[in-house]
Amino acid sequence: MLELQRKVSATDIIGLKIMIVGDVGRGKTLLTAHILDELVDMSYKDDITVIDLGPERCGVGYRLKHYSKRVNMVRTLIPKCLKAPRLEGKTAEDVTRIAEDNVRRIEPLFQQFLSSPTPILIVNDLSIYLQAGPVETVLQLINKSDTFVANSYLGEKLSNDHGSGLSERERRAVLILTEKMDRVIHL
Repeated sequence: MLELQRKVSATDIIGLKIMIVGDVGRGKTLLTAHILDELVDMSYKDDITVIDLGPERCGVGYRLKHYSKRVNMVRTLIPKCLKAPRLEGKTAEDVTRIAEDNVRRIEPLFQQFLSSPTPILIVNDLSIYLQAGPVETVLQLINKSDTFVANSYLGEKLSNDHGSGLSERERRAVLILTEKMDRVIHL
């Protein structure tokens, strides 16, 4: 992982749209934190907004604060009470309801960014929104920022969605967004 981090430098991503994808535990949030730290060290801290969607439930979705102290130096938006639908839901209805509740909690933060954007937007655990939220909203975020860095689940370990269809919806949405990126980093 350290080898990969050295190859992904913040100086190389300024002005680009970047998506970091991979399965659970592959280092997506750690790499995102590394990029954030470099950007802050390069004096971009006033230009950065972080939207942190890590639900911190059931051993997945850690927030950036676990990997970076510099997250406290930038504008950080964190919704309250996010849950991990596939891990916390017991039925298809539970999974769907939890995902929709997450979207309702996240959308005000997305609107806050859209009404007051910064040149750099970093989104941790974007897939939590994509489980029930529209890709179009994320495209608006991407278009409002000069530099966009997001990480997102794209894997197999969390495929059991209790028959809700959430996993396939999330996967399709992530793949649509990867097509819009200048660079996709697979971990």
